Amino acid sequence: MIKTLKFAFQKSVPVLFGYLFLGSAFGIMLQQAGYNFVWAFFISLFVYAGSGQFLLVGLLTGGASLYATAFMTLLINSRHIFYGLTFLEKFKKMKKMYPYMIFSLTDETYSVLCSCKAVGGVNENNAMFGVALFDHCYWIVGSVLGALLGQFLPFDFAGIEFSMTALFVVIFVEQWRSYKSHIPAVVGLISATVFLIVLGEANFILPSLIVSVSVLMLCKNRVMQEVGGEAI
Repeated sequence: MIKTLKFAFQKSVPVLFGYLFLGSAFGIMLQQAGYNFVWAFFISLFVYAGSGQFLLVGLLTGGASLYATAFMTLLINSRHIFYGLTFLEKFKKMKKMYPYMIFSLTDETYSVLCSCKAVGGVNENNAMFGVALFDHCYWIVGSVLGALLGQFLPFDFAGIEFSMTALFVVIFVEQWRSYKSHIPAVVGLISATVFLIVLGEANFILPSLIVSVSVLMLCKNRVMQEVGGEAI
């Protein structure tokens, strides 16, 4: 078990630094919106949606309903449907760990799990679970740390909301460089651009997400074939 945990930690180290920084940015935004580190802890523990959490800050301060918040979070993270399919059978074999593995599958965790090949003495299922759990903990620690820093340190956090834009850019670039299929990235870019021009920045997100998800659902066989998976 110690060897497996050490292996999982080593694999998760690249995510550690990114999640501490991005999680801190989320915690700072949340604190500036009037919610303390307790909120940061529980949101990161139970929501754990990356970009969805940045959006959640605006939804909370804007008085959005629970249903609207849940729907927007679902749409933003719907991209997990496609590359998550490649781990579906492997996750099922993990039995009790199966629900958590689905819940904790972020973009960065997925990238690490793709290269998580067990070596001598390492239990692959436990190693994958360890990677997912470590990454989740990094995000929680970063969020709480950011909320605390935002509360006690006299920094000017004007413009910190740009971290959400930066996060989307990083995800887009990473997807373009890492995945064989560029269909999801192109569909999302075209859809967002068209609706931004037509509807403006205040109204383009929801229709853009709906259209992107609909188009990608129609193209799912093509996407799976391009990434080396089986068509559905």
